[in-house]
Amino acid sequence: MDDRREDSLAEQTNWYRESDCSLSDFVTALNARGERGLRYAAKLVQAIPVYECRDLEEVRSSETERLELMSEWAGVLRDGAGVFVLKHAFADTECVDEATAIFESIIEAEKKSGSKGDHFAKAGANDRIWNAQEKLCVAAPEVFARYFSNPWLPAAAEAWLGPCFQVTSQVNVVRPGGEAQQAHRDYHLGFQTAQVAASFPAHVHGMSPFLTLQGAVAHSDMPVESGPTKLLPYSQRYAQGYVAWRRPDFREYFENNFVQVPLAKGDAIFFNPALFHAAGSNRTSHVQRMANLLQISSAYGRAMEAVDRTRMSETLYPVLRDRFKTGTITELEVLSVIASCAEGYAFPTNLDRDPPVGGLAPESQAQMMLRALREDWEPAEFVRTLAKHAWRHGNGEPAELIDY
Repeated sequence: MDDRREDSLAEQTNWYRESDCSLSDFVTALNARGERGLRYAAKLVQAIPVYECRDLEEVRSSETERLELMSEWAGVLRDGAGVFVLKHAFADTECVDEATAIFESIIEAEKKSGSKGDHFAKAGANDRIWNAQEKLCVAAPEVFARYFSNPWLPAAAEAWLGPCFQVTSQVNVVRPGGEAQQAHRDYHLGFQTAQVAASFPAHVHGMSPFLTLQGAVAHSDMPVESGPTKLLPYSQRYAQGYVAWRRPDFREYFENNFVQVPLAKGDAIFFNPALFHAAGSNRTSHVQRMANLLQISSAYGRAMEAVDRTRMSETLYPVLRDRFKTGTITELEVLSVIASCAEGYAFPTNLDRDPPVGGLAPESQAQMMLRALREDWEPAEFVRTLAKHAWRHGNGEPAELIDY
């Protein structure tokens, strides 16, 4: 099948397939023109716009120019390089150092409980704090207030997501000798297997990047040899990238063409989650590369009503089990019922309790319910497992404390 036939098939079906992806089309998308002029960038480094925050204070304070600056950032993220750097986002890095000290104490405390899973690197290859946002706030609210009073972080988030966004963060420390991640795209569709990503229609692939903004604040100086994020500018333009990034030819191209931008403590970087990227290898003997990874979500990624799906699943399971065992309902019909009852998405979850071990995402409530029916669990076993699942997601009490 030639590339034109593959493109035609994708257009006709409105679904992407990993086998249909074309490296030549990918390279064409990278090299396409159409990026707008950059009025406010101080310079380009490896095609990536770099903004000097110290020179843009008046721009940020002006209602009109602030909108123009944010519009420029949105254009970079959508159609341009897909990534930009804010130099001296923290002009005074004292609060960064204070937060670093808190994060280091959290890391030491959590090491006692064993290694944590990671999304795109081997578990134990680095130090990671899941839900660093809440942990910093609870452990040191004054430090949290000084840190997040920074005006540049919400400006970048608003440029891509608009107001009412939600900030989460994960701290990542890559030690000397730490290996690089594999090239990938990010949350939402980037955290699904290629098969699951392919089950979403093409227009959802186009929507997914607009639901999240990825960012990072440098908590240490990051020379290139310390492994700052490897980036492939313009790669967010390739429509089929969420099903393509695992392919060996795409990853080989990434490894042969990525760029890296050195960062100093207090700098920030923001990028489109559809950009092909990966943390680099720390080739130094002394740099403990720490970044506070910001994952900022759109206000429009949530349902209108809060529904107790754990309660619904617990009530419904015995009925489904009886009908499934007696053959009065097919598995396809079971899937339809589960989709209308249980939570089908693995996120949000408490990643300390529910780390991504063995995959990009933990088991969803719906997947667990189907597994229980296939394995014919007793209702009491299902209720216990359901309660434990809810607890891992940050809801309810530990299952062993619940009186059945």
